[in-house]
Amino acid sequence: MFKLITWNIQSGRNPEGNIDLDRIVACLERFARHDVICLQEVSSGYGDGEDQFAALRARLPGHAAAAAYACDTAGPGAPDAPRLRTGCMILSRHPILESFRHTLPWPPDPGVPSMPRTALEVTVAAPGGLLRVVSAHLEYFSCTQRLAQVERLRELQREAWLHARVGRASGDGPFAAVPRAGPALLAGDFNMLPGSLEHQRLLAPFDDDTPPWRDCWHLAQPGRRHAPTVGLHDLRPDAAPPFTFDYVFASADLAGKVRRMRIDASEQGSDHQAVLVELDWNAA
Repeated sequence: MFKLITWNIQSGRNPEGNIDLDRIVACLERFARHDVICLQEVSSGYGDGEDQFAALRARLPGHAAAAAYACDTAGPGAPDAPRLRTGCMILSRHPILESFRHTLPWPPDPGVPSMPRTALEVTVAAPGGLLRVVSAHLEYFSCTQRLAQVERLRELQREAWLHARVGRASGDGPFAAVPRAGPALLAGDFNMLPGSLEHQRLLAPFDDDTPPWRDCWHLAQPGRRHAPTVGLHDLRPDAAPPFTFDYVFASADLAGKVRRMRIDASEQGSDHQAVLVELDWNAA
């Protein structure tokens, strides 16, 4: 089975609120023998100042890695102070043939806190064939921005499907044609509830033959309510009941390969839980 884990690690936070990347890696390795990891809220320059993008590469040898910064600002103090960065990361046990870093829309929404958002796309040479994997983190506070970001993810799915279907003319250097996979997984923290307007829009069919996104939870456990992925360990008296913000979506041409999906409910630290999807996508 091909196994993908997605997790908003909230800068490597542990149950005491401190940063502990060794624990994050141990949790990932205990959860499953993964093929690909999609991480959100990886940071650099914040907290203890560590470059977590580099640190995770070092802690996961044998993985190809790609990163995309949603925020990239000057650090305090001297002009050469370490920059403040946060964003997404993908680590793969299989070769990454190509990476794309998509800045997501950020339309003004006066009076609402918000930050830039990004989606990181890679084409992985998996044992079962080429697979496109996208790690995304959408806006939390602004529904207006989140809907705009959902529309952009839909546009990117159509674009990628067309590239995969018609190919690219090859040339030299950066014009060399690298295949863009048709079958795809879209994973991450979407800050939307199951059945919400944003969730329904992401899953809506296209007006051409582009394969729509399918919710892997519905594919793996049809008829069952989404398991919560946020707030499982929030013991505050005024805490909201646990809910779902983290998903994996499969393109419709891959939907028949989805076999299993589960949530790692045991881990604490980040208020999000890691999510695992298993696909029948390995060579026989």
